[in-house]
Amino acid sequence: MRAVLDIILVILDLYRWILIAMIIMSWLISFNVINTRNAFVEGLWRVLNQLTEPVLRPIRRFLPNMSGLDLSPLVAFLLIFFIQQLIGYYVYPAVARAGL
Repeated sequence: MRAVLDIILVILDLYRWILIAMIIMSWLISFNVINTRNAFVEGLWRVLNQLTEPVLRPIRRFLPNMSGLDLSPLVAFLLIFFIQQLIGYYVYPAVARAGL
């Protein structure tokens, strides 16, 4: 059981890095540092969006319109942090006490 929890924590950590990459790339595209007409950039942007949109889209539905400012990645970071803390403080000790 502890191995499953470790895998979940690694996946959450990896997803956090994917979110960071998406945020940085969106800034670079917005400020015309990189161009989406480049095939590699466009492909990477598409992959990052496909990985992050299923999580960010439901969050955006609940957030108020901030006139172009997207706070959904911040909420996703907070959720990831909350889940990691929940596993670390409550689930691991319960698993250790149960002997699983």
